Amino acid sequence: MIRHWAAAFLMVLPITAFCDTRFDALDAEERRILQAEIRAVLLASPEVLQGPAPKATADLAPGYDAEISDDHALINTHQDALFAPTLPGVGKPDAALRIALLIGPNCPACARAEADLRDLAKTYDLRLFLVDTRSHPNLAKALGADTLPFYVMPRMMLRGHMPRPVLDRYLQNATGQ
Repeated sequence: MIRHWAAAFLMVLPITAFCDTRFDALDAEERRILQAEIRAVLLASPEVLQGPAPKATADLAPGYDAEISDDHALINTHQDALFAPTLPGVGKPDAALRIALLIGPNCPACARAEADLRDLAKTYDLRLFLVDTRSHPNLAKALGADTLPFYVMPRMMLRGHMPRPVLDRYLQNATGQ
């Protein structure tokens, strides 16, 4: 699945010229470590996101066409459950931008993600759908939401807490919509 590390992947591409690492061959634990390191960089230096935002997910992750297609199929299959008007959330029901946030109990990162999205919903035409994984365990499992929070947009899934500047850029450019 294309995750939040894809957005920062471009930052590490120049490094690959000096090493033999094949990022497409990383196992799950190695990807988790890389994601944590990239997240730390983005939190410490949000200015790295000041440049022009990419237009499409595929531009960020060349060679991941099959995974992107699989993500789109999963989202399409589960969109009625993810974006159900009966789910708790915030924002206008007919908002132009939609994000389903899968959250769990006693999850500080989930609380931060929810607070950030609630705040961003005041600025953007955004509908936030809150999906409690205790109430919807089969949906979380079907999406592969093994890390919380887990963001789902109509065209993209993101795993792990996203720094607010990253979310802001996604919403500015309607990336994932």
